[in-house]
Amino acid sequence: MTETVQWMNDGTPYSPRFGDRYHSEAAHALAQAEQVFLAGCGLPRAWAGQPQWRILETGFGFGLNFLVTWHAWQADPARPALLHFASTEAYPVSAADLLTQARKFPHLLPLAQELAAQWWGLLPGVHRLRLAQGQVLLSLLIGDSQAMLRQQALVADSIYLDGFSPARNPDMWSLHTLKAVARCARRGTQLSTWTIAAQLRRDLAQCGFEVRKVPGTPPKRDNLHAVFAPRWEPRSAPLWALGAQALPAGWASGPRHVAIVGAGIAGAACARQLALRGWQVTVLDAANQPAAGASALPAGIFAPHTSSDDSLLSRITRAGQRSTLQWAQQLLQAGVDWDMTGVLERRQLATPNDETAAQGDGPEVATARRAAHERPLAWSADLETAASDWSVEAGAAALQAQGLPGDAPALWHPRGGWLRPSALVHALLDHPGIRFLGGAQVDAIQALDGAVQWSLMNAQGEEQARADLVVLCAGPHSARIRINGQTPSAGQALQTIRGQVSWGVYPAGQAPTVRHPVNGHGSWVPYFLSGTAAGAAWVMGSSFERGQQALPPTAEDNAAAHAGNWAKLQTLLPAGHRPDAAAFAQAQHWAQLRCASTDRLPLVGPLLPAATLPAGLLSPWVATAMGSRGLTWALLCAELLAARLHGEPLPVANPLALALASDRYCK
Repeated sequence: MTETVQWMNDGTPYSPRFGDRYHSEAAHALAQAEQVFLAGCGLPRAWAGQPQWRILETGFGFGLNFLVTWHAWQADPARPALLHFASTEAYPVSAADLLTQARKFPHLLPLAQELAAQWWGLLPGVHRLRLAQGQVLLSLLIGDSQAMLRQQALVADSIYLDGFSPARNPDMWSLHTLKAVARCARRGTQLSTWTIAAQLRRDLAQCGFEVRKVPGTPPKRDNLHAVFAPRWEPRSAPLWALGAQALPAGWASGPRHVAIVGAGIAGAACARQLALRGWQVTVLDAANQPAAGASALPAGIFAPHTSSDDSLLSRITRAGQRSTLQWAQQLLQAGVDWDMTGVLERRQLATPNDETAAQGDGPEVATARRAAHERPLAWSADLETAASDWSVEAGAAALQAQGLPGDAPALWHPRGGWLRPSALVHALLDHPGIRFLGGAQVDAIQALDGAVQWSLMNAQGEEQARADLVVLCAGPHSARIRINGQTPSAGQALQTIRGQVSWGVYPAGQAPTVRHPVNGHGSWVPYFLSGTAAGAAWVMGSSFERGQQALPPTAEDNAAAHAGNWAKLQTLLPAGHRPDAAAFAQAQHWAQLRCASTDRLPLVGPLLPAATLPAGLLSPWVATAMGSRGLTWALLCAELLAARLHGEPLPVANPLALALASDRYCK
């Protein structure tokens, strides 16, 4: 359930949990947001001309401080290109309550409505919300402030210390929480808050802040302002085995050039993220057009993964699905390029082979497979409202619409759906800072003598491009690209898996009315608009042919994969709710190569240790091994890569970022 809010006679929101108002009456609340927090941290003046600005807030509440900051950023011609706002919140209010409060401030209401549209599924953890066409990035850290900040790689330029009063919520203002806040500060970070409690002033000073009282905003006589200026040199344990490798301040103040190898979803997503941060991007691919490899799949499914223990895989996939949805809504045409139809998950059918093959076939793996599509028990209690935005037990109507028994074990993912990968690739590459270079095979990259650049060459040693930074997104080929004459150690962790799907076009007027995909033993998309046939089509797949790299497959392999897809479809759905044998026999075949890692998670990050690089030379980076979840993972991984490279707040908590990091294979 969402947090209970009571509304006072004067219209101010009240928290029964803490026995305190969220803020004073409307006029004072707005003045506090504008004067205590925004102006108190020297904004908007402090961010003028900066490429990005990072703000940390404790206690999101109704988001008034965020909305005021976003509004000021929007009105400022000298605003930074990117505004990061990270905020902790243990008990998020509902979207309806958020909008009720925002209606008191008409100039903020359009921003609140954009925020409310993404205010769903706020389970404990980190949720990255893309606003203002991706130029305002809100990171909601749902959970206890101290615990969440300890799990987040975050450096803040400004800090809003907010929340219920110390008497009502002492944990928010405890020394341990303030230490977690201080770990997110850099020298010169400004902090503002409305309370001047003596203990708070002493604790902030102990944490390295220089603290002073400043004239207050009514009804407060005084407020507090602080600057992080410790008398010691702060230290923190290194997060990344290969070093942070973020761009140094002021690095390459002129034009910055990045070459991205691979024009599939991963490459296109990285290109768009880096172009948004001012890079001049060249995307190279051996094919003559983008999306010629695995991203040429006719249509695929995006959906969350559930597990009884809410595993790393489940949490990463949820973060990825939110990212995919946000980009699809921004760039694609609903009903044509993609659709959020919902996805039915046949719960007791086998987990996809590529998720468990690395673990063997013992009893413990069978148990893991059975638990792979179970909702965590915690979702059935206080988290039910947020959890139901992701996955619920499938109702009888959804099951019976597919010809299944009304009590068949299944999950319904309301925000899942289908998407045409090639449409997404072309939309991501449609940016003035991105240039596509086809017919450009890259087999080696070599650091140039006397320069801090890389040369990209084919097998004959012919240079294809030069760049300050190289990002490998070439799927299985990423493992074969030599760096300074050596094969990167991460290449040993990459595996090639051939996949084949069967697909067909419906005769005119025979498209089904039930159009949501079905997952389980294979994936069935009953309806999408084929870009090649320009008609209603279906697709079923996919085979998992480990170690097979031949394209096109032999006729024998093709027939075997087609028969396997037909067998899977018969397991998924009964007759009358799928093409019959004759129609399936006329299906077209499509095959391509996937890239997966040995632990079945993507690789994102640098490929060489920072200590091995000459001054000024950036390591090549990688974003690959998306396996069968490219639609769900690629956009998240691209944002993670860009955030780590630019020293921004990460879009996921540290444990998830480390699980995805290339560092785990490049130590």
